[in-house]
Amino acid sequence: MDELKERLIHLLHYPNISWTAVYQQLKKDPHLSSLYQQTANDLQQYFSSKHKSSFETSPQFIESIQYQIHQYKSNDIQVISIFDKEYPESLKQIYQPPWAIFAKGNLSLLGREPKLAVVGSRQGSQYGKSAIRFIFPRLIEKEVVIVSGLAKGIDTFAHESAINLNGSTIAVIAGGLYHIYPKENTDLALEMTKTQLVLSEYPPDTKPEKWHFPARNRIISGLSFGTLLIEANIKSGSLITANYAVNEGREVFALPGSIFNPLSSGTNHIIQQGAKLITSAEGILEDMQHLISKI
Repeated sequence: MDELKERLIHLLHYPNISWTAVYQQLKKDPHLSSLYQQTANDLQQYFSSKHKSSFETSPQFIESIQYQIHQYKSNDIQVISIFDKEYPESLKQIYQPPWAIFAKGNLSLLGREPKLAVVGSRQGSQYGKSAIRFIFPRLIEKEVVIVSGLAKGIDTFAHESAINLNGSTIAVIAGGLYHIYPKENTDLALEMTKTQLVLSEYPPDTKPEKWHFPARNRIISGLSFGTLLIEANIKSGSLITANYAVNEGREVFALPGSIFNPLSSGTNHIIQQGAKLITSAEGILEDMQHLISKI
């Protein structure tokens, strides 16, 4: 690990550090050469007042961070910074791209194209699951990598379906790799770290916070050519992912549903807003022709 990358990773371990705080540090000191010489008072200017009380730069604190970083290799955790050639180009193009990705599993999936984000309700119904069963085989046949958020419901079913079809899938989680959420998906996450990929923008020992969930959605859409929305009510967090995709100029696909089903209110709404209505895999694949050799 080169010096700049190590300093950047070190900085990301400071409690509650924001994307903007890291940006300001890099703007002031592009090589972070003075990071270890700064006092708590020097660095506190980059933190909101409610987080300053937990901030410190004692030698013991710095050593504890360095110890954590050195443990990643023995835990098969790989760290890719925004300065590394392995960092996905598509992710650099989004608003506030993660400064680093903490990843465990098959890292080659980051370089595979095309990727499709698949998101939906945590209360996914049989209709949504049946749609995935119908659409996924053709996508997997064309080696489309499925990206989702390891949440309950549609996300979980999307990951599991890709695996069962011998395809590839990436999970972007809220919090760190040592704190899988929800707990019932711990076994799925463990399985994915063996042949698939699980990643986070937060250091592994970070416990998930409420604001991590909407923030990680920009990474799900940012990694992907497009986002497929399968079942979501009008206030669903999945719509956040779709909106990120729209804002970044990515494709948005949506499964239509019954006007009497609340879980279709969000998907029907986003179709009204211009998302492409999807009834089969071909509706997605035809927009991926430039990324797939044979359709």
